[in-house]
Amino acid sequence: MKTPFLILCGAAVMLAAPLPTKNIRGTYVEARSADVFVGPCFANSEVELKGDLAVMGWKIQKGSWEGVSLDGLGVVGVVKASATLGDVHHTAFPVRSVLIIDEKANPEQRLALKSFAQRMSKDLLSDVVRIEYMPVSLTVQNDNVHSAIATMKAGELAAITTRAITHADEVCSHEGVWYPPLSEVEHAMPAFTLAHHYRGTGLGTTWSSPEKASAFVANFNLNE
Repeated sequence: MKTPFLILCGAAVMLAAPLPTKNIRGTYVEARSADVFVGPCFANSEVELKGDLAVMGWKIQKGSWEGVSLDGLGVVGVVKASATLGDVHHTAFPVRSVLIIDEKANPEQRLALKSFAQRMSKDLLSDVVRIEYMPVSLTVQNDNVHSAIATMKAGELAAITTRAITHADEVCSHEGVWYPPLSEVEHAMPAFTLAHHYRGTGLGTTWSSPEKASAFVANFNLNE
C-alpha cells in the first residue's frame, strides 16, 4: 500500500512533466521537377540535371505549435536547390526558398506557421528569401491520402494537382519510390502530377512541371 507521501510525490512528478508544445496533424502534398516514382534507368538520366525545384504544402487539420492554435490554416514552401533534391550521393544545398503563408493567419500564427514549415521540411526552408501572404487551400479526396488525389493552391503563385499512378504511367514495369518525401510525414503515397507550377519572384526562376510521377500525398502527425 502506497503511503500518502509517495502518492503526493508521484502527483508532483506528473504535474511537473512538460506538456507537448508541438501537437499538430494534417495533410501534405509536394511536387518536384523530377520523377519520384520511377525506374532506375530514368532516375539516373534525371539526377543532377532535374529535380532542383519543388513546391510543398501543409494543411493543418487540428493542433497547435508552441502554444499557438493553427486549426484550419495552411502554409506552402517553394524551393530552388543547387542539385537534385533527395539525391543521396550529392547535397542539394545551398537551397533558397519562398514561404507562402495563409493570409487568414494573425501575426502570432504567421510566425508559428513559418516555424512549423521550417521544422517539417528537413532544413530546406532555412534560407527564406521572400514571404508572401495569400489564400492557401489543400484538399485530399475523401481525406484519404491513399487515393493520391489532391489539389493545392496558394493564391496565384503556386499550385499542385495530383492523381493516382496507374499501370499506364509505368514505362520500365519495375518503377518504385526513388526519392523520399521532402517533409516529415506518415502514410506517404507517390502520385502523378497533373499540375505543378510556381509563378512568383525571389528565386530567380519560375516553372511549370506537369505530367510526371513527381508528387507525394501524405499525412503528418507531430507530438513533441
